[in-house]
Amino acid sequence: MDFIRGEQAATSVTRAPSLPVYTQEEVTKHSSIDNGVWVTYKGSVYDITEFVAIHPGGDKILLAAGGALEPFWALYAVHGQDHVLDILSEYKVGILQPEDCKKQEMANPADPYSTDPPRHPALVVNSSKPFNGETPPSLLTDSYITPSALFFKRNHLPVPQVDPAKYKLQLEGLPEGTVSLTLDDLKSRFPKHTVTATLQCAGNRRSDMNKIKQVKGLNWGVGAIGNATWSGARLRDVLSFYGFGPEVAAKARHVQFEGLDQDTTGTPYAASIPLSKAVSEEGDVLLAYEMNGEDLPADHGYPVRVVVPGIVGARNVKWLGKIVVSEEESKSHWQQNDYKGFSPGTDWDTVDFKSAPAIQELPVQSAITWPEEGSTVDHSMKEVTLKGYAWSGGGREVVRVDVSLDGGKTWHVAELQNSETGQKPGPPPPPGRAWAWKLWEITIPLPEGAQELELVCKAVDSSYNSQPDTVSPIWNLRGVLSTAWHRVKVKVE
Repeated sequence: MDFIRGEQAATSVTRAPSLPVYTQEEVTKHSSIDNGVWVTYKGSVYDITEFVAIHPGGDKILLAAGGALEPFWALYAVHGQDHVLDILSEYKVGILQPEDCKKQEMANPADPYSTDPPRHPALVVNSSKPFNGETPPSLLTDSYITPSALFFKRNHLPVPQVDPAKYKLQLEGLPEGTVSLTLDDLKSRFPKHTVTATLQCAGNRRSDMNKIKQVKGLNWGVGAIGNATWSGARLRDVLSFYGFGPEVAAKARHVQFEGLDQDTTGTPYAASIPLSKAVSEEGDVLLAYEMNGEDLPADHGYPVRVVVPGIVGARNVKWLGKIVVSEEESKSHWQQNDYKGFSPGTDWDTVDFKSAPAIQELPVQSAITWPEEGSTVDHSMKEVTLKGYAWSGGGREVVRVDVSLDGGKTWHVAELQNSETGQKPGPPPPPGRAWAWKLWEITIPLPEGAQELELVCKAVDSSYNSQPDTVSPIWNLRGVLSTAWHRVKVKVE
């Protein structure tokens, strides 16, 4: 069916005269008959009843039932991609009456992203609303500590505007009942603790999975990862101060976090982690208010965020508004119906999100940041230098990175760096607390007569976990946990 985009919607009646014209009242009535779901978008009417069950965003699509998609897609602007619009076009059933189109245009809300902060122009933008951008490979491993401005940004909703003087953090599920903390309370009542930790998005390197088969999600390259120093109060100190003890631990199993960023219904971004991680002395979970020695930037959770070392970025909730010690994990969409891994044979028609656990610790990972895909190596130099990063979740230390120039037929061991001073390998982290990545580098003689090189890297952690050699066996419909050997092809001239 013909799908009209953007300003062309105004001419849809003349371009598709065979389609019936509906009033807004008729669209609403259709959404209440036999549980059907009709919506409108840019002057067209769609019957999405069959699509609801496979909607990647879950039941949230029902919020628009009988009405316009625009207010919701203004929040989730990722829907504006061509493949989403093509899917929607399959369900087109008619045209919205011109008078009702005008009413919708007048009722459209202001851009909810208009107050978002400025971003560094070097970031590779994967979506602008909400903003999601990654560090270019050529800059990613320039320094052991990723500059805050270049640190990847993963937002699900508009960045909230928070007045630090009025900020309140609510605690629930403890013997003292509901407790409210100010930013000054966090800074004055609890010792300041600093941790150097790497955060990685579950979708880092999703682009590799898209080469096998298209998945749903942002097309991240290798830059949805970064390493920073985080400072704040230990979560375990705060919980203990307000009465956490054996009695609470006997009942509770999880700690839930809610952000101050909200969707159109007032629902916040939320996630949870196991209680054992939250209260462990070796867990190093922070209620962080500083990043790289300065106040948290707006995109990274100002004024307070959770930093959960060794755990997937999705649980490191930003703009923290509430903490709940609970018997249950978070009921949020992002805990229950997203950020989970599945078999390569599972598709959107068969997926059961309740059958898989929420991602917490991430598997071992590495990537080549230099040279970049498609670049050229000068044969007269007689050798090539490769650089990259390696990291493993759960505090497991990366102990080796293997590098190949011929697609994995022969291997070389790279030199590791795990400190800002460039020490190789540097002092080892405490066992089980290797929260930060290791940068690696190696210079290898060029093979005689080679015209093209397939550069490959793979990391091994302290539990001797190693990356799988290919993507196909770990492909999944959401494109998460993409940890196969990283491959880069370059020419030799």
